[in-house]
Amino acid sequence: MAIAATADDGAGTTRAANLPADQASKTAAGVDRREKFLPLTRYALMDRLTLDKSWPEGDAVQARRFMRYLDYWRRHSYSAELLDLEQTYEPFSPDSDLLTTRAFQVDEKQAMQKRLVEQMSHLLEQANFERIHPDDVKIILTKDSHYGLDLQVDLHAFEEILIYYRGAASVTERRRSVKKLYLWHEEIEIPIFQRLFILFKLKPSEVRIREVMAQQRVERKEAERIIKRLRGALPAAVKSDFVYMKLFKNIPRSDVEMIFPNTKVRFRLFDKIKFGVTASSGLGMGMFGTVGKVALVSTNPIALVGALAGLGGVAARQASNFINQRNRYMVVMAQNLYFHAVADNRGVMILLADRAAEEDVKEDMLLYSVLAKERVNIRDLKAVDEAIEQYLLDTFDLTVNFDVEDALRRLLEDGIVKQLSDGTLETLPPRQAALRIDQLWDACLDQLPDPLRREGEEFDGETGAPAQR
Repeated sequence: MAIAATADDGAGTTRAANLPADQASKTAAGVDRREKFLPLTRYALMDRLTLDKSWPEGDAVQARRFMRYLDYWRRHSYSAELLDLEQTYEPFSPDSDLLTTRAFQVDEKQAMQKRLVEQMSHLLEQANFERIHPDDVKIILTKDSHYGLDLQVDLHAFEEILIYYRGAASVTERRRSVKKLYLWHEEIEIPIFQRLFILFKLKPSEVRIREVMAQQRVERKEAERIIKRLRGALPAAVKSDFVYMKLFKNIPRSDVEMIFPNTKVRFRLFDKIKFGVTASSGLGMGMFGTVGKVALVSTNPIALVGALAGLGGVAARQASNFINQRNRYMVVMAQNLYFHAVADNRGVMILLADRAAEEDVKEDMLLYSVLAKERVNIRDLKAVDEAIEQYLLDTFDLTVNFDVEDALRRLLEDGIVKQLSDGTLETLPPRQAALRIDQLWDACLDQLPDPLRREGEEFDGETGAPAQR
């Protein structure tokens, strides 16, 4: 079984590199590590799938028309989902400038928080992001750092945490290295996450204090001091009442710690040795000079004062060097995060809804291009899946894990495809498929739910008033 489209390069297409070998291959345990993300534009895919020679005479134009309709329909679906998501997020938004008209009870906020996390997880998965499970987070929190920083994160500080990535790839950089005495450049391959999402909510201070008291078996005052020290690096505006969402690009996999709000920069072993040597030698020489002048205290007390002042100056200089080096590390981290940041909070939701719609329509176009041309039974779905994956490899040099079940579910729900009793998948031809999307548009406002309607209450589609029972 083959998808009907040519594999030669053409205008408007995007050729992307394969995913890394560890992502493209299957592990010994049989787990597929390929990503579902399709790293090409829907315009490039539509151009390829609607070539005249790929369809019977006249159908290519109708197929393109249907795919354009489908694109708008998918985006409308996510716009409706986004409206509901924004309403759920409003009580947790740190950026809201709107008047608070309702105070939610604790149990209400907990239910809304749970629904928010579930909705964001669904949106991310539809955008073909892969989740990094909380149990696996420590795997990516390594001591190795692309930017030469030693970063530390307290994961126990979070009540909610979601981490998703999309596009596990590698980039090559040229840099000087100690191996070549910093005289010549060498190429270094850096594993990155092309997109990295984090959602987090801090635990209330009272909860963390009780946890520290139980875990470290200390008194309340000591626990309060520990929590104050751990949260000392957080801006005052960061509060446990809010849920924060951030999206980053091209983050080195060895520097994922940078995206957490409570990241602490620690000195590397080289810095500790350097400061230890310089501090001990400087203070040692200063102390030696001071002791040598103690005998002059009876005859020249000013000399002793000068010696003590010099010793204090040496100590102050060492402390200043320590603080300056730490500040340089913080600047390095801040500068790199500045250029890696993509969106925050509500902006993340809008961007992810757009990405999810694009991924859905690309998957739907690929599957429709097969089902509209061949008589397929549901039992042949695996072969269709493999054919589409081979087409993407041959045409765009992409190794992906195509999500055929998800695409089929949407086409069935929209009535573009119908499953017969014997398992045959009956698909509308392009012209009828476009008309079907037109019908869905006509009916969508009548089916629009009322956000103020009580759960389970029915309403009249024409008048908008509650239906008479």
